[in-house]
Amino acid sequence: MGHINNVAYVAYMEAGRLAYLLNFMPPSQDGGVNYVLANLNINYLAEMHFPGPVLVGGKTLKLGKSSLTTGYGVFKDGICFATATCVNVHIDRETRKSKPIPAAVQQALRAELAQEPYSQTDRPD
Repeated sequence: MGHINNVAYVAYMEAGRLAYLLNFMPPSQDGGVNYVLANLNINYLAEMHFPGPVLVGGKTLKLGKSSLTTGYGVFKDGICFATATCVNVHIDRETRKSKPIPAAVQQALRAELAQEPYSQTDRPD
């Protein structure tokens, strides 16, 4: 059909989500990440076509005791083709149960939450 399949958007969101979260939540000592995806909600806004680079932007939307909600946009050629929200849960890697987000990570996320999102004209490249 000449367009990028809707499943590819999920892959873009996951790559963006992981890159975004690793800015605030370093991997554990064994190299794993202590955060799991509990919910993903995607809004498809327009049909995207290839070729060309895709940019995924992320922002913290809500911070809880052991979870956080993040938002994402998928952009190509300066146009937003999809948005998404994700609920991410911090877990104990041994018990696989939720546990509070570490204080240092909460502090960094609160600071990011307070920042205004980038506009198309001032986003970092």
